[in-house]
Amino acid sequence: MNVEEQWTSIYDYFTSAELWTGLGLAAFKIVMIIILSMVVARVANNIVERTFHNSFREKAKLKAPLVSERRENTLKKLIQNVITYVVYFTAVVMVLSQLGLNIGALIASAGVAGLAIGFGAQNLVKDVISGFFIIFENQFSVGDNVQTAGVRGDVEEIGLRTCKIRNWTGELHIIPNGNITQVTNFSVHNSLGVLDINVPYEANLQVAEEVIMQVLLEMPAEYPEIQATPQLLGVETLSTSHIVLRAIIETLPMQHFGVAREARNRIKTKLLERNISIPAPRLVMYNKQEAEELMQESVVRGNARE
Repeated sequence: MNVEEQWTSIYDYFTSAELWTGLGLAAFKIVMIIILSMVVARVANNIVERTFHNSFREKAKLKAPLVSERRENTLKKLIQNVITYVVYFTAVVMVLSQLGLNIGALIASAGVAGLAIGFGAQNLVKDVISGFFIIFENQFSVGDNVQTAGVRGDVEEIGLRTCKIRNWTGELHIIPNGNITQVTNFSVHNSLGVLDINVPYEANLQVAEEVIMQVLLEMPAEYPEIQATPQLLGVETLSTSHIVLRAIIETLPMQHFGVAREARNRIKTKLLERNISIPAPRLVMYNKQEAEELMQESVVRGNARE
């Protein structure tokens, strides 16, 4: 076949109706696969969302504990992620099949390649295994306030590879599960608000304690998050310029911050009404003459004792 015939054959191939019909049909199928996968993923995620939402409402009617709701939020996010991964992976396989690739051979070679990559992707495997145990052991759930990997905040999402934790100032931290080696969960048990009230030495300590106890005993009726009768433990520290009285308030998880702030505000107001001021740091200053006189007096007293 000469050069002219080769060019003629190539021209006939690229201008044939069968080629463009096949390409157009393949492109149409690929577009439909992509659109269908997006629709399936969204519909499936909406079904999961509605299913868990209805479960939340039923549990709210039965007054089920909040921990179960956080657990369901965790499972909801996980199921939605798994559905998304499966749907898009299936879509990619179908698209590759439309491009004429041998899927069976591709999957077999991917298995061999995956085995080789697995030795170099130990961190990824570690993240997935750690994520599985976090969910399986229910170490923490979506909505919990936790501290881990040097970060503290509310758990936004738990996946098989990463966890998303939002700080109280708004920053979102994405932490690989393999880096989560120790977790402090602040949302499991009741919280304890600790109040340290400074009282000056010249104040009547008994009156100050009565005022503080009066405020503490009034608060449970107004704040349902208080779970036990507040306690005044007594004198905590004898400082250089004041006495420190310590009180504790047990509240629902993570509710102690607001309750403690309100308690401090009320205690301050009540103490001022009883003419008990909050002590300020004191600084005593002497001039040179007064210092010399005090020094002479101390020397005289020392000689007298001898």
